[in-house]
Amino acid sequence: MPMPAGTGSVAHALFVSKDRRIPKIRIQTRQLENLLDKRIVVAVDSWDCLSRYPSGHYVRTIGEIGDRDTETEVVLIENDINSRAFSSQILACLPPLPWSVSSEDLSNPIRQDLRHLCVFSVDPPGCKDIDDALHCTPLPNGNFEVGVHIADVTNFVHPGTPLDDEAAQRGTSVYLVERRIDMLPKPLTEDICSLRADVERLAFSVIWEMTPEAEIILTKHTKSVIKSRAALSYIEAQARMDDSRLMDPVTTDLRNMNSLAKIMRLRRIQRGALTLASAEVKFQIDTETHDPLDIGMYQIREANQMVEEFMLAANVSVAEQILKHFPVCSLLRRHPTPTREMLEPLLRTAAAIGLNLDVSSSKALADSLDHAVGDDPYFNKLIRILATRCMTQAVYFCSGDLSPPEYLHYGLASPLYTHFTSPIRRYADVIVHRLLAASLGIYKLPTIFQDRPQLTSIADNLNYRHRNAQMASRASVELHTVIYFRKRPTDTEARIVKIRSNGFIVFVPKYGIEGPVYLTQKGDKGGGEWFVDEQEQKIKKMDGSVSYSVLQAVMVHLEIVEPQPNRPKLQLSLI
Repeated sequence: MPMPAGTGSVAHALFVSKDRRIPKIRIQTRQLENLLDKRIVVAVDSWDCLSRYPSGHYVRTIGEIGDRDTETEVVLIENDINSRAFSSQILACLPPLPWSVSSEDLSNPIRQDLRHLCVFSVDPPGCKDIDDALHCTPLPNGNFEVGVHIADVTNFVHPGTPLDDEAAQRGTSVYLVERRIDMLPKPLTEDICSLRADVERLAFSVIWEMTPEAEIILTKHTKSVIKSRAALSYIEAQARMDDSRLMDPVTTDLRNMNSLAKIMRLRRIQRGALTLASAEVKFQIDTETHDPLDIGMYQIREANQMVEEFMLAANVSVAEQILKHFPVCSLLRRHPTPTREMLEPLLRTAAAIGLNLDVSSSKALADSLDHAVGDDPYFNKLIRILATRCMTQAVYFCSGDLSPPEYLHYGLASPLYTHFTSPIRRYADVIVHRLLAASLGIYKLPTIFQDRPQLTSIADNLNYRHRNAQMASRASVELHTVIYFRKRPTDTEARIVKIRSNGFIVFVPKYGIEGPVYLTQKGDKGGGEWFVDEQEQKIKKMDGSVSYSVLQAVMVHLEIVEPQPNRPKLQLSLI
């Protein structure tokens, strides 16, 4: 937002950045009228040592401040996300549409014809980029044949092509509240690679023979052709499993899969896998205006957990296979063990409410979290959210860069892990598909895998892109939260998750929102009449008349305020 300070046709203005950490920037412009109340991009040119502000120049206008599309564009720029349309060179790499499985594909000796299997997919509602599908067939010996079928993206994305270079650079698809920024062009993500119902598609399959106790007896990896019988949403899959009148093949297979998944999940938890929680917010979006109509926390169903269990198992199975063949150039994913210092905030909070958490191992922590149940239904979820906050992010790495003990994925309690199940939306999985194909002798390993420094830099870029995508998703949620509450000031219940010197941070379970509640106003000297008891994790009035403690329920008022022009934010205040 420029402030004019000049005469004549060239105006001198101060540009105020959206990011508070950046100083105001002097610019000169002939079109000041057009820039007021706009989000603009400014480049810094120099900073005179005698000047309070750096000097820069206007680059381009993004749009009106406060407009949803403008603010979404700002989120993308701030998180270095490439949302440009795919170039003609990239699109030239795609097979022509309409595409279908050819007779060459079917007669190819590397590919198994699995079109006879009852394959189905289970995804979030409205999902078009379907990466994965499943099957579960009872065998004559009482065991089950279970398959995870993943879109065969590398059949279409070849190393060293403009399409591959672009995907490698983007690293991941980015999911905002109202739109998706694809890693690969739409013809691939929504049609050619998407494992939609009733069409033949190419897949990369992991197939196990499992006992009814979910013990794996045999594992096979193969390229395949499948034909999905049903593309279900989590809600539909759950409704089918729950409806005892339904006995059709898909529903029966779903139930069998679910009973295997429950055993697998239990076993994973017994090994010490953590069931962590995050505050995932879901918006219901108006199809016409794209404005949020409703907001709430994301519901996890048994069907979600069933799919997750088999995806985890496929990822572990593929990690073992590629590492066995390529010990120094496999792309894996690890989650470092948190240090005692990192877990300190969680331990302090727990101790204050008389909860003893054992953090000596992931198993000990998982068990402690399971026992942390109070009368409050949100209590356990809150403790898990706090535990998640103490962890570092899981990261991609090249197997040759670390020693095997460091490969551990702490959260999943798995000594080995990778990403194989989402190649439509993650480039890491594309790399892993190439490793897997080479390990089976289907293709030669691309030359890049001989170049360790290059692989390390690919892993670094993937970590950077992955993190930016998460930050952009969160910023998009914050933007839509502001839009939603702008016309809807609300009173609701919240839980205190952290005590601060001037108030506390609360979590609002109904909306999955978190924010500060201030007890003292800015400018109060020495926190006014409040003091913090670190030991008990309480903030108290000096006279002892009122106190607030961690995990306590409070009523808060939510409304949008603009403390500074054009910086609207959600304010939470105590009722």
